[in-house]
Amino acid sequence: MYGLMLNDMERKEFEYLLKREMEELILDLKSRNIDHVVKRAMRERYEILFRLFKRFANKSECLKYMPSKHFSKHSG
Repeated sequence: MYGLMLNDMERKEFEYLLKREMEELILDLKSRNIDHVVKRAMRERYEILFRLFKRFANKSECLKYMPSKHFSKHSG
């Protein structure tokens, strides 16, 4: 296990970066031009980012980015 110490400004920046990356993935997952194999990898990446995000964000923010809300295993 690894630890990470951040001050409040760094925490907010990290949270912002995670949100932006997850939003990009959400948009890409909606595209019909992306192969299903690529989308599967994108979903896996989203899951990892979301697990990190849950450590920093409050409950209402987490609910906005819940993976099943934005994509399903059957999309793509």
